[in-house]
Amino acid sequence: MATIGLDSLYYAKITEDTNGDETYGTPQILAKAMTAELSVELIEAILYANDAASEVVKEFKSGSLSLGVDDIGPLVAQDLTGCKIDSNNVVVSRSEDGGSPVAIGFRAKKSNGKYRYFWLYRVIFSVPATSLATKGDSITFSSPTIEGTVFRRNKIDGENKHPWKAEVTEGDNGVAASTITNWFASVYEPDFTEVTPTITITTQPAATTEVTAGSITGSLSVVASSNTSNPVTYQWYENTVDSSTGGTIINGETSASFDIPTDLVAGTYYYYCVLSLSGAESLTTTVATVLVSE
Repeated sequence: MATIGLDSLYYAKITEDTNGDETYGTPQILAKAMTAELSVELIEAILYANDAASEVVKEFKSGSLSLGVDDIGPLVAQDLTGCKIDSNNVVVSRSEDGGSPVAIGFRAKKSNGKYRYFWLYRVIFSVPATSLATKGDSITFSSPTIEGTVFRRNKIDGENKHPWKAEVTEGDNGVAASTITNWFASVYEPDFTEVTPTITITTQPAATTEVTAGSITGSLSVVASSNTSNPVTYQWYENTVDSSTGGTIINGETSASFDIPTDLVAGTYYYYCVLSLSGAESLTTTVATVLVSE
């Protein structure tokens, strides 16, 4: 799905220990972002066997990041490019200056209204490019563009590898709300702790539904979620007693919603749903009672 807007551009300063492992500072707003272009360079290695390529390995080498922003303040310029602010608050760029590595975070709005969030773990910027054009007695400034080189970080993650980027899409299965709300509070740290799949039922079927024979409408439904990207599956059952065990499977009723059969005669009917998820313990809803009057 296409992205249509870019905002929330942040950077976090990096300090390194004696091994070069990064510690990230608190993210700060960089500028109002307008565009972002990221290109990636890969290292390719080909393994030959029996005079033919048997395996191709591609690894991240570096990337180029180009950000179009509205303006860069002097303090941000100093943090990103290594220039200095003198005693008169003038930004001075010197040939010996070089940018210090920072982490860059931003988000892009998708056409469905959701956001995709990013962190680039190690970026080194050059002096921003600014174009000036004279127009009569005035000077017209174009929006500055800052160019950076993206590297993998030195610090290994929980799988002994060197991440260079993290990204997540709001609303995807298994993405916790806290991951999104805290995305810019700190630089995201990869977490490879094994997750035990679980199902959570947030809304049970209505306990009692009253309908009239011959004009039956309505449905029973359950609302559930999981902590993984795998889908929850559903199977509805009918029973002759008020119990969520020992019922009879209703063929074809495998969605979160179940339409009450329209051909029921006067009486009392019991239904429940069993929810399943790969690797998780199944959950059963409470019993939904349907009272059919004449």
